[in-house]
Amino acid sequence: MPDCEVGEKKGVKRFMDIKISPSMLASNYARLEEELKKCENGGAELIHLDVMDGHFVPNISIGAPVIKAMKRVCNVPFDVHLMISNPYDYIEDFVDAGADIISFHTECDSDTEKTVDKIISLGCKASLAVKPNTPISEVYPYLDKLSMVLVMTVEPGFGGQSFMESTMPKIVELRAKCPDLDIQVDGGINNETVKIAGKAGANVFVAGSAVFNSENPEKAIITLKNNARV
Repeated sequence: MPDCEVGEKKGVKRFMDIKISPSMLASNYARLEEELKKCENGGAELIHLDVMDGHFVPNISIGAPVIKAMKRVCNVPFDVHLMISNPYDYIEDFVDAGADIISFHTECDSDTEKTVDKIISLGCKASLAVKPNTPISEVYPYLDKLSMVLVMTVEPGFGGQSFMESTMPKIVELRAKCPDLDIQVDGGINNETVKIAGKAGANVFVAGSAVFNSENPEKAIITLKNNARV
């Protein structure tokens, strides 16, 4: 796990590994295997899978059975984002389905520390997510156990929203505190906003429409990665 106490003394680390995590929420669900292969061929480091329960957020998406089926035809690690009210109750399901890292929200109803511990105990990496208006300090008590922190740059629940630059100070603050931590941003990431988030200190970028609505998703992934380094 990252040493965040040391991070406060050393300052910002500028050259983190850049990772692109295409969001399957924007993909063609009738051609999931084909869409996954595009991500793999483009060199995506992660596949982002949004799980919504219609309660924590006003939308419903895929669940563990669909993720399990996708895992059979994809070799890229699965980055599962649980936008559900009680993630603790479903951790086993998503680990069994093939999640490699699981993000859940500090704003959920489950006990945060117990949920983090459960994820880790089942051999999966743990990540905490925060909504745009949630202070980044909410994740601080758990940093020694986390492999990643997800900063939402839109209100969670729907794809295709506009990037909220007002969330960038949270990333700057967290990067200064934890120079070695993976910091993910999700929402409105495109060829321009990826530069803004990268400059703030993010190094893991969820991109849906920017990848799957492009004429060449493989090239789009490469372009996003290059732009994030600008």
